[in-house]
Amino acid sequence: MAGNGILELTSANFASTVSSGTVLVDFWAPWCGPCLMQGQVLEQVAASVSDPNVKIGKLNVDEAADVAARFGIRAIPTLLLFKDGEVVRQFVGVQSAETLVSALRPSRVGV
Repeated sequence: MAGNGILELTSANFASTVSSGTVLVDFWAPWCGPCLMQGQVLEQVAASVSDPNVKIGKLNVDEAADVAARFGIRAIPTLLLFKDGEVVRQFVGVQSAETLVSALRPSRVGV
């Protein structure tokens, strides 16, 4: 875990993690200033989402370039919202906690 209920995703565990339920994935890198800002926002989001069916994860694009390439990640931070393994929303650039929490509501994800 990356802390505060945020999952540390890798090439090895990515597919199994996003295959079921609602998963918000932050594609980031440690050298990316805006990514570090987004990471702080994600901690707020994780603290405010109490739905056990919602997971939040971070994928380091330097360590899992294959996954980033598969989803066409060209700018970071990029966040993808998965529902049962399918991408249902994409966010590019730093997003507010309000935007992300709203996107995770069941009515928005199509649950």
